[in-house]
Amino acid sequence: MKELRADIERTGLDTLTGRKAPRARVLLIAGRPGSGRTALAEELAGQLRADYPDGTLRARLTDPGGGRVPTERTARELLGALRVPVAPGSAEDQLSEALRGALDGRRVLLVLDDAADAEQVEPLLPDTPDCLVVAVSEGPLTGISDVRPCTLGGLDTKSALELLSGFTGSVRITCDPRAAENLAELCAHQPAALVLAGGWLAARPKASVAELAKQLHNTGDEGAGGGKGSLASLAALSRVLGFVHDGLPGPAARILRLLSLAPAGFADPHTASALAGCSVSAARTTLDDFVALGLLRRAPAPSGLPQYAVPACLLPQLSSLAAAHERPAEVQLARARMLERTVRLLQSCRAVTEPEDSSARRKLAGMPRALRFPTPGAAEEWLRVRHPALLASARLAVADGELDTLARRLMAALTRALVAHYGTGAAAPELYGIHRLVLDVASRRDLPREQAAALLNLADLDASTGRTREALARYREALDVARAAGDPYATGRAMESVGGAYQELGDWPRAADWFGRALAQRLTRGERLDAARLYGRIGTAHTYAGRYGDAVRSWRSAATGYRKAGDVPSHARALSELARVQEYAGRPEECLRACREAVDWAREAGEVRLLAALQVRLADTLERLGDPAAAGLHRAAAERMLGEELNEQGTTPSAYEIRSAPDED
Repeated sequence: MKELRADIERTGLDTLTGRKAPRARVLLIAGRPGSGRTALAEELAGQLRADYPDGTLRARLTDPGGGRVPTERTARELLGALRVPVAPGSAEDQLSEALRGALDGRRVLLVLDDAADAEQVEPLLPDTPDCLVVAVSEGPLTGISDVRPCTLGGLDTKSALELLSGFTGSVRITCDPRAAENLAELCAHQPAALVLAGGWLAARPKASVAELAKQLHNTGDEGAGGGKGSLASLAALSRVLGFVHDGLPGPAARILRLLSLAPAGFADPHTASALAGCSVSAARTTLDDFVALGLLRRAPAPSGLPQYAVPACLLPQLSSLAAAHERPAEVQLARARMLERTVRLLQSCRAVTEPEDSSARRKLAGMPRALRFPTPGAAEEWLRVRHPALLASARLAVADGELDTLARRLMAALTRALVAHYGTGAAAPELYGIHRLVLDVASRRDLPREQAAALLNLADLDASTGRTREALARYREALDVARAAGDPYATGRAMESVGGAYQELGDWPRAADWFGRALAQRLTRGERLDAARLYGRIGTAHTYAGRYGDAVRSWRSAATGYRKAGDVPSHARALSELARVQEYAGRPEECLRACREAVDWAREAGEVRLLAALQVRLADTLERLGDPAAAGLHRAAAERMLGEELNEQGTTPSAYEIRSAPDED
């Protein structure tokens, strides 16, 4: 700790040359897994908390399975922790730049755990020297200037004995110091192995330190993962873990092995229960016992919901134990049970937001009590706490490739739960990633309908963030897939969306053409309301293009379609738009007639704001026709209508106007 604090204060290379430091100082804590490197980083962060008032951010750069976490995902998670909104589907460079911009002017401590190399760390470095980055890695971060590693090896003997005595008490250590020293040597003086040994002794008050040292010595190199007589840190950790595992009761040992499947290294009682096929209460008791043994840590969960973290250094060894003791079919079955339990919890999480008399709530009442949430708030809190693990579950299920049916159900349930609790806009970044996973599964399994749906959803999110050309390419791809699959709904939606993309790009003729193609399909299928809506979209495109004659004909067809379908409010709005186009075309008399007809239909529909907007349009038209007295009456009527609505609702009414033409018109 002294060395790290001195490294913070020391003069950097930039200061020596008279230049201001261009970015944050990087402290590197280097060591093998199990050396206590993460614990040291967290202790340092705790001591420096007061020096960085804008908070501490944490990110893990290596997955529990050993894979590199994409910089895109890390930057998105850090921006989420800073409560900075990000556009769904943003590229890695955009997210890195947004992160640096969000950290500009702040004093933040950034802890980057388990970095593989400098390429992972460099894009995340703040551009302000007021921030500090604490990186944890196994080796040097070659490529980042002015970084000196603080390298951790094993503890010295005195510190190792102090760590053991924290579990056993000082008496058992002082009674046989030679045996305690021998035990520390068998653990290679590594904190992780010493913690497991201390937890085993704490659970057995009558066992002596010499007894544990003797048993560990007699295990030889079985399960050590190294050569004969090897006392390397990982070999020692594997030996101690194997010994602790073998001493557990059968059901508990099985739960421990299967925790290697826990998504993102996080488990809760439901996860352990599903993996082992036991009750939730029994799983929670076992997980608490594992915490006492040093096999798990309680993960931060401000809500009080129980959640546990598997130490990253133990995951490879647990995977090896699972491979040695479990048949592949049993592992796959455990994974399937976990995914099925997650799907049911997500279904319950969404259903609790439905009205009391809905079919979803009736179905929820039939679920076991352990799978039900008492209130929507409790469900939302569970979703927030389990959010990283749920997203990791989806990624792992898709990567597995053997449980695609469950993976599709999981992603569908996760999407519905996120939308129900957060809304489509707030959940858009997560939804984008989920839709990409759905697309991967649909492409792999040759499911063209789901592939088309995923492409449409991704394109919608692209379009909502201004990436119109990317959205257009995806809409066209979705159209090709939907046509090949013979899916009329997706085909029509894709054609209409292509037209919408062209409209957004200002290509009015192509927009009208694609809307016309979608209209032809709707007319063939006898879908009147959708056909009327498409007539309106064609009229809008013609209006923007200045082709008012075509626009008038389209809006007349839209009004007729709504009238035949019995949609009175939409009929009134279509007539209002018809009047607008006639006004643009310089036909005030026709505009006046269309406005009066629209007023009658709006009055029948009870659309007060539309009625007031039409009264204002009538007033403007009458003024152009030279009748200011009548115009004043209509304007007064509009003010009276809005005033009455204000008195009824107690709110300030917003202007009601359906704009189909640019403001300059």
